[in-house]
Amino acid sequence: MTLRSIVLGAVGAASAIVVATQAANAQKQYDTGASDTEIKIGNIMPYSGPASAYGVIGKIEAAYFTMINEQGGINGRKITFISNDDAYSPPKAVEQARKLIESDEVLFIFSALGTPSNSAIQKYMNAKKVPQLFVATGATKFGEYKIFPWTMGWQPPYQSEGRIYASNILANKPDAKIAVLFQNDDFGKDLLKGLHDGLGAKASMIVAEDSYEVSEPTIESHIVKLKASGADTFISMTTPKFAAQAIKKVAELEWKPTYFQSNVGASVGSVLKPAGLENAQGLLSSAYAKDGADPQWDNDEGMKRFYAFLAKYAPDANRTDSSVVYGYGEAQTLVQVLKQAGDTLTRENIMKQAASLKDLELDTLLPGIKINTSATDFYPIEQLQIVRFKGEKWDLTGPVTAGEIRN
Repeated sequence: MTLRSIVLGAVGAASAIVVATQAANAQKQYDTGASDTEIKIGNIMPYSGPASAYGVIGKIEAAYFTMINEQGGINGRKITFISNDDAYSPPKAVEQARKLIESDEVLFIFSALGTPSNSAIQKYMNAKKVPQLFVATGATKFGEYKIFPWTMGWQPPYQSEGRIYASNILANKPDAKIAVLFQNDDFGKDLLKGLHDGLGAKASMIVAEDSYEVSEPTIESHIVKLKASGADTFISMTTPKFAAQAIKKVAELEWKPTYFQSNVGASVGSVLKPAGLENAQGLLSSAYAKDGADPQWDNDEGMKRFYAFLAKYAPDANRTDSSVVYGYGEAQTLVQVLKQAGDTLTRENIMKQAASLKDLELDTLLPGIKINTSATDFYPIEQLQIVRFKGEKWDLTGPVTAGEIRN
């Protein structure tokens, strides 16, 4: 072999190494917040303020990502989860979103909680083209992909829930006189719209509607007013603090309506127990997730994993608090999205993968309820089941019902 051929051979080998390295690097694509070793995720949660009962969601998500990191992370990358408090205040939510994106430089914001807070940051997030992913609210507008392609919900839309209550009333109590208490924001108004739409020509069954502000210390006067309307059916479209107050006051007034409590305020641990379980007997609500307080799930494989997670990573968490189940389910969904994203950790691909979930079953979802998304469907969960409270738990009643929304 001549010296020239040896040199050329060495050059060829070096070129091959360079090409191989370039090819490997080309397969990895990162936006701000992602690297070979890290995926940086932002979160906004009301750890203080009137909706602080939901703060446990952020704590459970943080614990879940700790578990994932201990298992080796996502495709070898560890999750850095930065969770900030906005006290359920829209101006503070904007402040925290800007900090997370512009200072902390997260890849995206995940599970920001509350309709008011997410409404406040939605235009900013979409202008920045940063995913506002799996928002922790059921407001229907967070699935309007044509207007806000960087925003996606997770739980069933409130309008679906309202329609399902209307359907139940029309089927079981067609002569009902309905009184409604709703939170005066997009959450309450959205659920109320679903009820009106579901009742259709029978919307005159609603004999009284009253709204409250989250800044009010108590809603007792509203309950007194609604009882005076002569209604025999009451729908409480309330968040935890006010849901517990309503249950207590209805019992105190010895009012005995057919009582529907919105899903977001139906936690056994954070609402019904503080209100008094004896006051909650017979309440109706809707569910899409398993009840951590219900022993029927003790031998369920998914819930076994959930309970094992709590025992090791969140031993102080209250399994009867539906927010604990919620945080676990959202985090499990996000991990699936990140796995699908592979080495293409761009903001665009994160949204693409979030919109490419097919029949995803979670440990904590009710049997028959699966997550499905597409480029034209930004509502991951669109099924619910009516439940009735008995003893110390919610009992499933009737079939799983779909309330699909298209826009």
